[in-house]
Amino acid sequence: MPLVVKLACRNLVQDRLRFVATVVGIVFSIVLVTVQLGLYLGFERTVTTMIRHAHADLWVVPRGTKCFEDPSLLDERKRAAALAVGGVADAVPLLIGFAEWSVTGGGTTPVFVIGSTLGAGGLRPWNIVVGSIGALAGAHAVAADKTYFDRLGVTGLGDTVAIRGDKAHIAAVTDGIRSFTTTPYIFTTLDRARAYTGIPPGRVSYFLVHLAPGADTDTVRRQLAAKLPSAEVLTPAQFSARSRSFWLFGTGAGAALIAGALLGVIVGTVIVAQTLYSSTKDHLNEFATLRAIGAAAGYVNQAIVCQALVSAVIGFLFAACISAVAVEVTKDSALPILMTPELTLGLFVLTVSMCIISAFAAIVQVIRIDPMRVFMS
Repeated sequence: MPLVVKLACRNLVQDRLRFVATVVGIVFSIVLVTVQLGLYLGFERTVTTMIRHAHADLWVVPRGTKCFEDPSLLDERKRAAALAVGGVADAVPLLIGFAEWSVTGGGTTPVFVIGSTLGAGGLRPWNIVVGSIGALAGAHAVAADKTYFDRLGVTGLGDTVAIRGDKAHIAAVTDGIRSFTTTPYIFTTLDRARAYTGIPPGRVSYFLVHLAPGADTDTVRRQLAAKLPSAEVLTPAQFSARSRSFWLFGTGAGAALIAGALLGVIVGTVIVAQTLYSSTKDHLNEFATLRAIGAAAGYVNQAIVCQALVSAVIGFLFAACISAVAVEVTKDSALPILMTPELTLGLFVLTVSMCIISAFAAIVQVIRIDPMRVFMS
């Protein structure tokens, strides 16, 4: 082990209580940042779940639509105009809307109904654990996620309820299709969704456009936009970005998560800076001795930076373990904490940077050391 590293480690562990306080400060800061940024990434992913699972090449949406859950409507007759555009293989109508679910035993709860064709081009339920897609073709058939069974007042496949006064029975059960708004998603056919939501015939929410093989997306998008001036034509990436922007920043949720992460960085930096500063101040005579026997100021500064790096690595390892537990605990929740390799690497860099910046206050003290003080003490 290089002498400068050994010196740094011994300085850290000489006062174990102070060292523990430093590590705890780093762990608290990084866990807070991890949770806030992980929630941010999880929120980003959750709000675009339906867009990602639609597998459409383009979305035709009502002009001014802010997000997938925006219940604006289009004239279904516009589908013919979309199909007339070269390169368009299909334009599948999709209907969404809120409805009132009558809970068995009394009471009601709001649900979010999604109506589409049962073919591969529509927005169909996934992760089906009981029942099948084909079963949704039956009379009054719907699909619901088992996560919400308690709220919906059902126990499983075959249960019969009422949606907006119209009969419905569970024909398929999914697992893990969670709504970040906590309103259960209910999948059914297009016509049945109209009955459940009260939306009149001839009106739809979106068209899921599927392109013919070899068609150029940008060219078809421009032609569709020209054919449908009262609507907008968006790629899945554009629609996802618009939904994320609305829910994260239009509602203030994203700003709150980012502010929490910044608070964690500030708290951690202050704690580490205060600890390193106090440690350096307590060892000024030792540092003065090093200077007096010929050690360069840069060498002493390296020792302080090494202290910061050792603290950063140890603190990050503890924080990573705690964060992994948090990710596991929340993975099935409505808003999971999402960890990616990029985020993990970024957090490590952040931890190291935070600790090195914190070392500056201590380095300033070392620079001001007068080597002669060792002979005057």
